[in-house]
Amino acid sequence: MSFFDKLKPVPLPEALNPSSRKEAERLIEELIGVGKRDDYLSELPGGSFNFQCHNIEARKIGQKLNELGGLELMMTARLRVRKKLGEVLMSHLDYAWSDIGDWKP
Repeated sequence: MSFFDKLKPVPLPEALNPSSRKEAERLIEELIGVGKRDDYLSELPGGSFNFQCHNIEARKIGQKLNELGGLELMMTARLRVRKKLGEVLMSHLDYAWSDIGDWKP
């Protein structure tokens, strides 16, 4: 990602109503916080990670985003994670969200 790409905002899908937009923004910020604090994947299950080593909180956020705006909103969240946390954590999120809605890693 270039320096200029990092400056461009990643807008929410236009189809979201105002209350859904506010909730989506909150969830995406929470998701970024989870990635900073814990990562989205682990080498071992337990604690914040399920038996597949996926972050439980990140999966719950992904499910809520899917309910609010489907795959399009999840892709927006993924791009914002990439901008804030980088390619590696974005790829970890891809796997942590396996089988949520239409998400495919």
